[in-house]
Amino acid sequence: MAKQLRDKVTVGVAWSVAEKVGSMLMQMVVSIVVARLLMPEDFGVMAILTFFTALLAVVVDSGFSQTLIRKTEPTQNDYKSVFIFNITISLLLYGAMVALSPLIASYYKLPIVSKIAPVLFLLLPVNALCVIQNTIFARQFRFATLSRINFTSSAVAGVTAIVMAWSGCGVWSLVGQRLAQITTKAALLWWRGTWRCEGEVSRKALVAMAPLSLSLMGTDIISYLYNNISQLFIGKLYSAGTLGYYNQAQKLKELPVTSVVQSFQSVTYPALANVKDDKAKFADSYLRVLSITAAVIAPIMVGMVAVADDMFMLLLGERWMPTVPYFKILSISGIFYPISMIAYNVLKVAGNGGVILKLEIVKKAIMTLILLVAIPYSVKAIAWGMVIMSAVEFVLNALCSLRFAQIKVVTMLRTLLPITLLTATMYFAVRIVGYYTADLQLFARFMVQVATGIGVYVAGALIFRMKFFSDILQSVKRII
Repeated sequence: MAKQLRDKVTVGVAWSVAEKVGSMLMQMVVSIVVARLLMPEDFGVMAILTFFTALLAVVVDSGFSQTLIRKTEPTQNDYKSVFIFNITISLLLYGAMVALSPLIASYYKLPIVSKIAPVLFLLLPVNALCVIQNTIFARQFRFATLSRINFTSSAVAGVTAIVMAWSGCGVWSLVGQRLAQITTKAALLWWRGTWRCEGEVSRKALVAMAPLSLSLMGTDIISYLYNNISQLFIGKLYSAGTLGYYNQAQKLKELPVTSVVQSFQSVTYPALANVKDDKAKFADSYLRVLSITAAVIAPIMVGMVAVADDMFMLLLGERWMPTVPYFKILSISGIFYPISMIAYNVLKVAGNGGVILKLEIVKKAIMTLILLVAIPYSVKAIAWGMVIMSAVEFVLNALCSLRFAQIKVVTMLRTLLPITLLTATMYFAVRIVGYYTADLQLFARFMVQVATGIGVYVAGALIFRMKFFSDILQSVKRII
């Protein structure tokens, strides 16, 4: 049984990572092409509305999908009750946000917002169609199918955005991208899924799941607000163009971060839930996932910081160079977020909703002080505030998760220290090479730096026989 679960997790992670890497590369190409065709102000307008759609998507789910994954044997009544709840809430929220869109447009002095909102907020009811199907796929470890669905929907969305941007649609190309992605995903999930809204709607089922679900929802809402609310203030206090630069930095930073987080979180959460009663296995699994996650994300983010100037000039051109300072700072926060989410997964599996919610209140009280200081000061200060907030979140999540997993702090430090030292060595090697190749042509210099970073990191992992490297190689062999 243990071997079967391990193989499912390995294959699931491998498929998920493969899809996320493919989607990330494709989205990066799409982002580059679209950014060259649109203005920073277009991205600023979209950032404001995306804040609301993403936040309300959390409300639509209300934490029930995570509860269903954690539940030992969900019934058909459970699934249908949550599905009808999701659809109902999404329609109510859609109507409310369309009614409020003129006020949002007036607040930001952006009339285009009131025109875009009724179309973009259709994401809410369409996304509600995906929740239960996605949950069932995750419970069944059908990550290969999920990966293909996600990749296909991203591809359709990318083509839609490029065609619309090339045709002169402006900000509407970004709206079309989002809608194309979620509608394609919904259609494919229902086509490949086997669940067909069976069972009966049960108020009792919702009430039984509500305590944990609502606690998780509250946690997710608070977390989302504090990670993204700065964008609302940037759009109001500064300008849509400045918000566009900041948002583009955040989007490009999040491409690898989101890929890593979603790859590991979607698979490891149900897997950890399966071994939560075996303390030794649970602790070992936690440390392994933590080391692999850190080993993947740290060199990517630090490497991008090292080559950021050349990368932006090469890919996006002179127009987007004001984005570089924000990108460098925000990339540091990208190191903390994935490993913090692994610790959060452990809390969701081994802890309880009350503990998680209390922890979030403590974290957000600290983060409120950081935001109050940073937001009026400057956009760079906001970016540094996000770094500090990410570090605080990781430390508190880690300390609480170690208690539930019965792991000592020193054990976690021993797991992460070699990866930290190797990543730092890689960074300085790339910077030194960049200094001595300053006279090379831009593309050649960029490629030399990238090759140096990969070479130093892989060589160091092999020379010092780091455990994470053998785990990654073993996963690749299994999926092949």
